[in-house]
Amino acid sequence: MWPAAFRQRWSGSLVVACTVAAIMHGPASGENWPQWRGPRGDGISHEKGLPATWSKSKNVAWRTPLPGRAGATPCIWDDRVYLTSNEGDDLVLLCVAAGDGKILWKRKVAGGNRDARSGEGNSASPSPSTDGKHVWVFFGTGVLACYSREGDEVWKFDVADRFGRIDIQFGMTSTPVLDGDALYLQLIHGAMKLGDQTRTGKVVKLDKATGRTVWEVDRVTDAQFECKHSYASPVLYRHDGREFLVVHGADCTTGHALDDGRELWRVGGLNGPTATNPKANDNTFRFVASPAITAGTIVIPTAKGGPTVAIRVNDELQGDCSTKPAVVRWVNPLTPDVSIPLIADGLVYLLHKDGKLQCVDLETGKDVYVQRTHTGQHRTSPLLVEGRISFGSNDGWISVVKAGREFELLDSVDLGGEAVTASLVVANGTLYVRSYEALYAIRQE
Repeated sequence: MWPAAFRQRWSGSLVVACTVAAIMHGPASGENWPQWRGPRGDGISHEKGLPATWSKSKNVAWRTPLPGRAGATPCIWDDRVYLTSNEGDDLVLLCVAAGDGKILWKRKVAGGNRDARSGEGNSASPSPSTDGKHVWVFFGTGVLACYSREGDEVWKFDVADRFGRIDIQFGMTSTPVLDGDALYLQLIHGAMKLGDQTRTGKVVKLDKATGRTVWEVDRVTDAQFECKHSYASPVLYRHDGREFLVVHGADCTTGHALDDGRELWRVGGLNGPTATNPKANDNTFRFVASPAITAGTIVIPTAKGGPTVAIRVNDELQGDCSTKPAVVRWVNPLTPDVSIPLIADGLVYLLHKDGKLQCVDLETGKDVYVQRTHTGQHRTSPLLVEGRISFGSNDGWISVVKAGREFELLDSVDLGGEAVTASLVVANGTLYVRSYEALYAIRQE
């Protein structure tokens, strides 16, 4: 539980000056988009020359129908696009030609697809990743696999067989992180029973070539009931000589050493009680949105009526940081429920589920603006390219907002009711939009 001084900070009144810069998460993959949040893990593309406007028919190079209504974000390497989907009960991996949208191959990876609540995805929600030679896929049922560029299975196993039965309400939708020769997973779940103290959370590092376990560590917390469940994904922090895996769920955020998985630091107390989170210790306070990082700062979303917390990456970030004022940069009373924050040019963009876009000053945590875009449910994470922020909605609208301190809705694209829950991505001069019905390639005509 946060002490009194920290409860004051939840109101967003703490102002701490700090200079931040762009962070690199390992070597970039040129103009490719190797995994969910892109080559730098930040949802930002540095490409130029993309269409400033487009529609369901304008500047569309191709549209490829898909076999299921999944929401996994595609990954792209050179001339190939990889994405996962359901096909009825089957869970499949597809390889699509970037040039013309032709499906080059499709592989059934597993069965047992399960739909979540209406509009909230299915077992094909985790996103694939690639290094150009292989592609790695994970499904909410627990099946994890590696395939070659040509679609040959390299290895496959069920994480439940190796790390314990998955016990989570809507499936294990966390997306693994690919980094160098490793694949990192967070498996945070547990019995959704009041008073049940069973702890099943794990953090795992695998050898990407073989699927061999390099290390696995238990992640013990005091979370109760549904708070044990995390649908968030791990992220890597690597800057100025510091590197660690950021793991988010079960009422806390932790940092783990890459060499052996040991816990380096922990920020807990995220489930209150605080002045801005009256639902203190809410038993349904599960995390869905993942943290975002930039040089010297980690921006941590929470859940529902909770806040967004920014912490400093400094010498004080070690051990239990829940009561260390030197670690907490600021607290904003609002948080995105699903979308990952986007950080760029000293601003933090928080996309809320109802379509409101909140812009927060990175240095102070104070609101720059909170503006409505499209009225509808939003579950995608924002993409920034050429000064434009794009995101989709469950009822098939793409909103395009000008980046910066002044809110301006540049465009609204109607996909005719085709739900968009996958994040938009850019690779090699093309914007890719994955709806429940199809994959679109948007290029300048």
